Amino acid sequence: MNLKNIPGTILEKEKMDNATGMNFLNKVFYITNGIMLGQIREISGIDGTTLQNWVKRGWVGNPTKKTYDKEQLARILIINMMRDTMQLSRVIFLLTYVNGEDERDRIVTESQFYDYICKTLERVASPDSAGLNDLEPMIENVLADYEEVSAGAKRRLAAGIRIVVITYYAALVKSVADDTLDALGADPKRKR
Repeated sequence: MNLKNIPGTILEKEKMDNATGMNFLNKVFYITNGIMLGQIREISGIDGTTLQNWVKRGWVGNPTKKTYDKEQLARILIINMMRDTMQLSRVIFLLTYVNGEDERDRIVTESQFYDYICKTLERVASPDSAGLNDLEPMIENVLADYEEVSAGAKRRLAAGIRIVVITYYAALVKSVADDTLDALGADPKRKR
């Protein structure tokens, strides 16, 4: 499956010099420490009401002076990657499973988690890959430099990456099926 867009965004990788993961986030935050809601909408394709609802529910941290930082954007992109094929309550459960409820439980930054996910997706999509059949060794390779901050952290992180990658691929497959159905004349107004 071809990964045309930067994961979690509506931006084409080619137009961003094929940047994904941390490289993409660093490009977005190269000049500034925060971006506005409108910029997140342009990056992710998520409407403002949805984003504000995620903040209200505590799924994404409150903006500071109406701006979102790199960690908040990474979390938004991870949620966006899975929301077409997984209930949001389950997405939030997964993010809490990986990183706990507060800073003391955190095993990885949201931006590093996003980077690991993107690196794994790139490996899965490479021409010499067996796709999702090789997922476990790919994740192990991506996490080779990860140092556990607590017992079992690497296992939790690997499980999180595995679930996000599989869910994202499910969303891509669903999108292809929807496009094919639309071409047959189905109503193109899709519900999430």
